[in-house]
Amino acid sequence: MDVDPPNYDNVTINDSDVHSIVLSYLVHNCYRETVESFAAGTGMNQPADYLEDIEKRKKIFQCALEGNALKAIELTEQLAPDLLESNKDLHFDLLSLHFVELVRSKKCNEALEFAQTKLTPFGKVQKYVEKLEDFMALLAYEEPEKSPMFHLLSLEHRQQVVDSLNRAILAHAKLPSHTAMERLIQQTTVVRQLLNQDHAKDGHPPFALKDFLNG
Repeated sequence: MDVDPPNYDNVTINDSDVHSIVLSYLVHNCYRETVESFAAGTGMNQPADYLEDIEKRKKIFQCALEGNALKAIELTEQLAPDLLESNKDLHFDLLSLHFVELVRSKKCNEALEFAQTKLTPFGKVQKYVEKLEDFMALLAYEEPEKSPMFHLLSLEHRQQVVDSLNRAILAHAKLPSHTAMERLIQQTTVVRQLLNQDHAKDGHPPFALKDFLNG
């Protein structure tokens, strides 16, 4: 529901709008059981292929988060053919997750061999050179978790890659890559900025978020 900020006061939000916003968030994040319960409780209908899509995406993300990035790549290629071929950044990120898992498991020789065969070819493109150097530097440390590049081994980094993969798969399927909730938050931010500008012109203090929420 995209609305111009000047018309924001005229917007009426009904239960159906709220239900759609919540449901899009649940589908986006692959909460299948919650989707089914919410849809049943609100009387909303969801196409059967939505649930099938959720299961396939969820399996991919679980593999990536659990350290099996190669399986995640295989499943992604089955679900969204040519996606990784056309999205080199995402392909590199997924391959690097596997490299990191080998380093974490102290399989340094295997990690080096994998980097040489799968990651090094990316070095032909300048934007990947620094990334490659950071990943390869992990091999120089007895305890890579204590290295300056420790963030590459973190769950947060893995989750960022998974989030990017999720958006890419949805976009490939011609589905929204951002939830309605995210778009609503973005719109709210824009409205707040415009209100602050108007308040500043009138000599008033900045418009606080609580003022916006309280009307």
